[in-house]
Amino acid sequence: MLQQDTTSVHSAGIAQGDNAPAQYRPLTPARVLSWLPRNATPAQQDSAIQAHFKPSEIRWSTRPDTLHLPGHDKGRNLLDVQLPQYYREGFFSKDSLFHPELPGGRYGTAGDPVPYSVRGDNVITALLLLCFMLAIIAFSNVHAFIVRQAKSFFYPAHSGTMETNETANEVRFQVFLVILTALLVALLYYLYTIHFITSTFVLSSQYILIAIFWGIIMVYFLVKQLLYGLINNVFFDSKRNLQWQKSMLFIIAIEGVLLYPAVTLQAYFDLSIQTTIYYFGFVLVFVKFLTLFKCYSIFFRQNVVSLQIILYLCALEIVPLLTLWGILDLTANSLKINY
Repeated sequence: MLQQDTTSVHSAGIAQGDNAPAQYRPLTPARVLSWLPRNATPAQQDSAIQAHFKPSEIRWSTRPDTLHLPGHDKGRNLLDVQLPQYYREGFFSKDSLFHPELPGGRYGTAGDPVPYSVRGDNVITALLLLCFMLAIIAFSNVHAFIVRQAKSFFYPAHSGTMETNETANEVRFQVFLVILTALLVALLYYLYTIHFITSTFVLSSQYILIAIFWGIIMVYFLVKQLLYGLINNVFFDSKRNLQWQKSMLFIIAIEGVLLYPAVTLQAYFDLSIQTTIYYFGFVLVFVKFLTLFKCYSIFFRQNVVSLQIILYLCALEIVPLLTLWGILDLTANSLKINY
């Protein structure tokens, strides 16, 4: 009976608290909002809250700081300029976890780096796309010159006919193709280097190595033209020399056009390096055949001397080409990292 009386008294107290007058309950925003109708707008709700609750002055606590060791003074502010240096320094003062603004390094074990590939090289991809776009734009402007140059290459004009001179745009187009050819040959030799010699060099970037190869090939073209000019001026007249220089520019341009698919296929379509070498050898033989044909039609058509043609081409074509190969191979082996 005593337990029943206690339970009943407690239940009666809860019921009395629920039915207590409104002035004895704490006023909360939820109670204020409950007085409004269900369709009250947010503006009406805000007005009701502002009417019952007034902002008051914030009074900060004046109690002493107890967040320090017992028996020690409270901590000091590290931003205080008068704080001694020995107080600022500590065991964790230079720890990255103590200073979130400092880089904390890498956590865990580093994985194997992704091997380098020309396919993922954005600079070389952008360079090839730029060369392709510039070549297409230039070809659209001077396509008539290319057709005329091809006809005159295989059907040379007679002595009595007039020859048309190239415009400035046509000359710039041929020079651009020569530069493109040197760049493509440099890229092909770079691909050969990373497959058969090494893929690590003492240089900070592979672009420097490609630029070195490109510079060597450009010097090769210039030296070969200088040798042709010196020897041809001794044995032949200026008209034949000018015709030969134009033909050489056209031959180098053809070589660059034929080498562009090899670089693209080997870099982005997983063409084997052996197939690329065979293709490059075929293009090289074809270009030398065109050189032999043009050399015969310009210089040796009237006086056919087989030994003279062979000596001429060996001295000005085969020897410089072998020299170029040796210089490129020596450069690649000198710049590689020997473990």
